[in-house]
Amino acid sequence: MGTKNNVTEFVLFGLFQSRKLQHVCFVIFSVFHVLTVLGNLLVIITINASKTLQAPMYFFLSHLSFADMCYPSATTPKMIADTFVERKTISFNGCMTQLFSAHFFGGTEIFLLTAMAYDRYVAICRPLHYTTIMDRRKCGLLAGASWVAGFLHSTLQTLLTVQLPFCGPNEIDNFFCDVHPLLKLACADTYVVGLVVVANSGMISLVSFLILIISYVVILLNLRSQSSEGRRKALSTCGSHVITVLLVLVPPMFMYIRPSTTLAADKLVILFNIVMPPLLNPLIYTLRNNEVKNAMKKLFRVKGHLGEKRQSRGSHPA
Repeated sequence: MGTKNNVTEFVLFGLFQSRKLQHVCFVIFSVFHVLTVLGNLLVIITINASKTLQAPMYFFLSHLSFADMCYPSATTPKMIADTFVERKTISFNGCMTQLFSAHFFGGTEIFLLTAMAYDRYVAICRPLHYTTIMDRRKCGLLAGASWVAGFLHSTLQTLLTVQLPFCGPNEIDNFFCDVHPLLKLACADTYVVGLVVVANSGMISLVSFLILIISYVVILLNLRSQSSEGRRKALSTCGSHVITVLLVLVPPMFMYIRPSTTLAADKLVILFNIVMPPLLNPLIYTLRNNEVKNAMKKLFRVKGHLGEKRQSRGSHPA
């Protein structure tokens, strides 16, 4: 007979035990989460409303912004709510849902960055064939493949974990349900599962990182034949991508490329990965991009103009 699963809920330790620090966390992460959702929503609305942002790069950016909006939403609201609760619990099903959602959106984010790097490679290294290679159908396939790959990655991660027996204890030293702390609680030998996790999460992060870095090195080498204006514009765009790649991929490599063990720094590393890239990406991609900034200004001008028209109509007597 197999070991019975006696655990119906898990107890989360959260970020800090101090009540004062938990209240500080409530304020900071509430503000961060609202800014993340609003910032990424603004990027999505701007790209879809603007006729000047129809290039493939902006198509992928709108998908990345949607993933960035959803990724922290899988874990941050629960973490914020738990700052007011002494005993932070999550049901078994809720825990597995959180695990699936976090890895789904986090994995999709990585695959979308790879698709964006391919787009930049074609734009800079094969400019004469760019519109032919990166047509609407190819962009749709690349974006769709990124979401499917994220789904498959997350499904495997969740299936590996949900079939494990948990018979107690049920305390997770983290602020959400992640795979390493759960493997630590399982009442079974998790060595093989740990290796699959390394292959599934760690190798995806490492291989994606290497592909992205190599592609940007090739792009930089090809920039030597560009005009000074072309080099400046390409370096600005690629610089934004490289910053995002480092923010998104370095923490997962630290977390998942090693054997299934938990370290003291894990909570802060994964917190940085969940909170900071989605918060900073709208700034990274807009502050360094004049086309997006101009489209946003135009969008606000149009909304302001429409608001003035409505006010002037309302002030006229019937």
